[in-house]
Amino acid sequence: MLCPRCRASMNQEVLVGHLGAPITVDLCLPCQMFWFDAHESLKLSPGAVLKLFRIIGDQALTPRPAITNQPLCPRCNIHLVVTHDQQRNTRFQYLRCPWDHGRLIAFVDFLREKDFIRPLSMDQIEELRQNVQSVNCSSCGAPIDLSKHSACPHCGAPLSMLDLKRAGAVVAELRASEQPRPIDPALPLNLERARAEVDAAFASFQHGPRWTSDVSQVGLIEAGLSALAKWLKNNE
Repeated sequence: MLCPRCRASMNQEVLVGHLGAPITVDLCLPCQMFWFDAHESLKLSPGAVLKLFRIIGDQALTPRPAITNQPLCPRCNIHLVVTHDQQRNTRFQYLRCPWDHGRLIAFVDFLREKDFIRPLSMDQIEELRQNVQSVNCSSCGAPIDLSKHSACPHCGAPLSMLDLKRAGAVVAELRASEQPRPIDPALPLNLERARAEVDAAFASFQHGPRWTSDVSQVGLIEAGLSALAKWLKNNE
């Protein structure tokens, strides 16, 4: 299948859905977009979400090219429609087929949908300003001058970051859900240990020079994703 955004051939990932049913997801790595046929995103198992999380993390530091053409549905060739949605308090958007053939969603908005991303508080923005002059918006890629703005002046997206504590907890829970039954009675203790390890790893990373460098070059969310991807690889 061709990418609706850049017209290049998309890669396919065969994932395990609920009840063990296979789901084939199309993805464009250069554009950092997923194509989900109708309702596929809702059918992903915890292990499938974790696998997509790894793919996203591996691409986090790669700039996404700007494409100006209007994406077309790969099934019926009609123009895709911008659609706004909300997961709890987090807003996200995607492009959907008016005939409900599927939707095209950016990696970052997929993470928003799965509740991995949260806006920065004012205290966190002030702390960021002490170390970084500008960041790139994770939604549209435009630069944000932190001395003047606390949200993207181009698309209005708030400054957001990967919720590292949430990510650590979810990664631990996703791993646990993939374990065969009966559940190990030591599972709660193992979950707490995994969360503590993720928290410690990111606390160390966020106070190092690499964090500031990655944030300045690619953005807050991308820097966190890259760090989490490295942690996942080291702890597989």
